[in-house]
Amino acid sequence: MQTKEMRLRRIQHLAHDIMDEMNARKEIRQFDTLIPVIDNLARAIGDLSDPLGDYSLDYIEEKVENAHFLLFKNKNRIQFHS
Repeated sequence: MQTKEMRLRRIQHLAHDIMDEMNARKEIRQFDTLIPVIDNLARAIGDLSDPLGDYSLDYIEEKVENAHFLLFKNKNRIQFHS
């Protein structure tokens, strides 16, 4: 079982990977790819920004993983092991 800190570090790494990919590409991406990526990231941020601090790490992890998968089509799957 991974600790909360390890899970957050993995989420952070996935988000940075997405950010790097979005900034590195010169050609325009298809909207049918970008819309679900943005939707998943927005949902993760929305959950994380709950003013009461009541968020689900499972939900955030799922949404960021979905966004990463949609952008990379599972080519660069990032694995962290304890």
